[in-house]
Amino acid sequence: MSVTTWGWLILAFPLAGSILIGLLYRVLPAKAAGAIGTLAIAAAFACSIAALLAMLGDPAEEREYANTLYDYAGAAGIPFELGIFVDQLSIFMALVVTGVSMLIHLYSFAYMGGDAGYRRFFSYLNFFVFSMLLLVLAGNYVLLIVGWAFVGYASYALISFWYRRKTATAAGMKAFVINVIGDIGLVFAAILLIKELGVSDYTSVFEKAPEAFTTNEWTIVAICLLLMVGAFAKSAQVPFHTWLADAMEGPTPVSALIHAATMVTAGVYLIGRSYPLFNLAPTAADIAAFIGLATLLMAATIALVVTDLKRIIAFSTMSQIGYMIVGVSIGAYSAGFFHLMTHAFFKALLFMAAGSIISAMAAIQDIDRMRGFRKAMPFTCAVLICGALALAGFPGTAGFFSKDEILSFAAVRGGMYWIFAVGGYLGAILTAFYSFRIVFRVVYGEPCEEAKELEGGHIHHAAPVNPATGETEDYEVGFPAEEHHIAEREWPMKIAMSILAFGALFGGLIQIPGVTDVLGHFLEPVFESSPIASTVHVSTTDAYIGMTVGGLCSLLGIGAAFYMYMVAPGSTLRLRDRFRGVHDFLFNRWYFDELIDAAIYKPVVACGRFANDTFERVVVNGLVRGTSGGVSGAGQIVKTAQSGFVRFYALLVIGGLAAVGLYFLLVAS
Repeated sequence: MSVTTWGWLILAFPLAGSILIGLLYRVLPAKAAGAIGTLAIAAAFACSIAALLAMLGDPAEEREYANTLYDYAGAAGIPFELGIFVDQLSIFMALVVTGVSMLIHLYSFAYMGGDAGYRRFFSYLNFFVFSMLLLVLAGNYVLLIVGWAFVGYASYALISFWYRRKTATAAGMKAFVINVIGDIGLVFAAILLIKELGVSDYTSVFEKAPEAFTTNEWTIVAICLLLMVGAFAKSAQVPFHTWLADAMEGPTPVSALIHAATMVTAGVYLIGRSYPLFNLAPTAADIAAFIGLATLLMAATIALVVTDLKRIIAFSTMSQIGYMIVGVSIGAYSAGFFHLMTHAFFKALLFMAAGSIISAMAAIQDIDRMRGFRKAMPFTCAVLICGALALAGFPGTAGFFSKDEILSFAAVRGGMYWIFAVGGYLGAILTAFYSFRIVFRVVYGEPCEEAKELEGGHIHHAAPVNPATGETEDYEVGFPAEEHHIAEREWPMKIAMSILAFGALFGGLIQIPGVTDVLGHFLEPVFESSPIASTVHVSTTDAYIGMTVGGLCSLLGIGAAFYMYMVAPGSTLRLRDRFRGVHDFLFNRWYFDELIDAAIYKPVVACGRFANDTFERVVVNGLVRGTSGGVSGAGQIVKTAQSGFVRFYALLVIGGLAAVGLYFLLVAS
């Protein structure tokens, strides 16, 4: 079969799985729904591999394939096609999305067991993966917007999955609203592109753009800035990042899916896919890079003090996406996507390990309550350490190779771009510290009561409550299940986590400077027209210097965490008390929620109240009443004129004709 046929099948399987589970919701056994959902994504992953193999049979310069099912709309002579575009970048994204999503589905098969919404969960999960695949395989900006919107809706449904929780529904709505803001930016960017170029498909847009725009022309800069609004809202970059930590209200597999390989990487893909436009607007590209740098540093500082296990990992995601945004914005395209891949491995792994630990804690997520699980949960702790090592960029792990490749590129590009290298290495130290803050708090130390109970062969159970508010919950509908599942007792969870742990440790070996360049060679034709990628080359020596610096940063951060939590326990508490203002500033997430509340939410609500209480009631209603009074008075006059006497009507007609005649006589004279 052709590459595009495989591409359509990649989309078809998750969509079919979602629809089938939805239609058979009432009659399908729960485990059957889980099996269908998991097999659907596995089939999509197999089709992605088949598409890759079919693509590799063609010369590198000919690996671009477009296919259209039909023209589903058109305006002003511009067709909007239901078509896909398959090249090295879209296949790479499809492989990462389907591969990691398949493992998350397998993990969910056991982890979500007993939940009243088990069937609904897998239908939503399949639809989410379909939406992300539509986004990355879309052949034009219009269809990309459709996939973009679908991802936003699917994320709302999954974050709000436990819909009886007010905190969950509020978090889902927050994510939806912020993503809709991003959607608006993306839509306006597409409108401007279509208006200026008369086309919407990628190939035509990228061919015509250099002819239609000059470098840093305001129109192309505006287009790229609008694209950035969409990218940053979806990828949780400043100032659109506030939804991501709250998204932890969803089940842990949802956190893994959103944070690892799907939703938050969409912004990275959008900037990478649109790189010919950003090449024409280097000012916009530089702004994107600085925002990515600001996000990676800000999120890393917050992760130093947050005590919710899932939220620590969430802020880590925000920070790591910042590295990717920096990479694709400064021209290190293959490095940015390399980090996207390795991040998918270790971030999904960290969330899965966190889910196993939270289950053992009977849904408690506060790391201040966790410690000493190394004996009670040896497998979970082992893979948690693997994920933490990769996240910290420990020498030899996947995160070490991918993160340092971005920073080495920034250093070699030189000039202003040294800022990104220095800031990135500072972020690497912070990342290593908070990664092993989790490890030393959760894995080591005197076992907590829940760990002791598990060592005795029993999983701790407690009355179901919302961990954020302490409210009692009824697990039979709209709340988490009463059952708790850990990796040590569930083979699907253990298999998924083992594969990801292998990827987190050894996935970086495909890009060893001077030895292997598998991904860089594969993606090179996609970005060959970039003047930056073709002129800035990182030598093997420069790469190893960067890796040495990165490795030292990792060891420094891990060593600092070891000292503070293992050698001198309690030192972090003393620092907190001494610098209470700084701690509170970071703990409250730099007060961004409060800032947005004061600068945007409250003014908008105040305007709405003014419009309702003053403008609507006084002005609008006054005009309506005045107009209705005038109409009523005119009606009375007309009513009076309707006397029923034919002679009176004839007099009115003759008088009217005489008035018209007199008017024309006066005009003619």
